[in-house]
Amino acid sequence: MCGIVGDVGTQRAVNILLEGLTRVEYCGYDSAGVAVRGKGQIAVVKKIGRVDTLAKLAAPRTFRATTGIGHTRWPTHGDVTDANTHPHLRSDGTFALIHNGVIENYVGMKRFLIEKGVTFQSETDTEALVNLFDRNVLFELRRYHPK
Repeated sequence: MCGIVGDVGTQRAVNILLEGLTRVEYCGYDSAGVAVRGKGQIAVVKKIGRVDTLAKLAAPRTFRATTGIGHTRWPTHGDVTDANTHPHLRSDGTFALIHNGVIENYVGMKRFLIEKGVTFQSETDTEALVNLFDRNVLFELRRYHPK
């Protein structure tokens, strides 16, 4: 089981996310991560191990963002590595995604995306999904809402 937390507010999101992840530690997990968005950029910090390990890694960074997501992971795809820890970014770095569950057909999605030139940083189904959004959803939006 995994824990998911999110925050859209006025205070530094990273502190709220880390507190939220601490509260769902009872669910069991192998890694934890957060993504915060500020000034048009997404910053991600993720690490195998406990939430307090993640907090120590995030502490020296100055996150001023007031919007973010956090996740504790129980692996379904891929080994226990920092790269496989959530959140995952779209290949262009403009969208972060976390989710619970299993995407049964992610291998086919990943194969399709690799053929389209997408490079992957992890072995997870989540990274395939976040990049599929880029190829399908945004393509349709651009088609109906040109610049």
